[in-house]
Amino acid sequence: MSDRARIQSEVAARLMDLLGLDEDELCATLGADPLSILSGQLDHRPELAILDALLADARERAGSAVLRRWLRAPGPRGRPIDALLSRDFASFEDALGELESRGFVLRAGGGSGVEGETRGGGRG
Repeated sequence: MSDRARIQSEVAARLMDLLGLDEDELCATLGADPLSILSGQLDHRPELAILDALLADARERAGSAVLRRWLRAPGPRGRPIDALLSRDFASFEDALGELESRGFVLRAGGGSGVEGETRGGGRG
């Protein structure tokens, strides 16, 4: 496996771990089959690098525990996981921007209430 293929495979694994995605969800998000992901044959697919870059700040500021919960929590525009699975990356980016604008704080009730706050605190 080339260095580039190994790096792509590692980034895919990091994305899967960060967001708590299962294999089917990762494949749907990247529009690729498991073998292509494991072997790092994603040169023709920009989604992996874009998502990795998009989530870099959130990874550092909120950590995986908050991001995993946020991904499946209902929000004003639905659940972020649904945007990912339908490959609607603009909506996913908007949802991530909303989370960032709240200081990476999750709120009970889909973001409308103030009880049950969870604040990101770095890696997790």
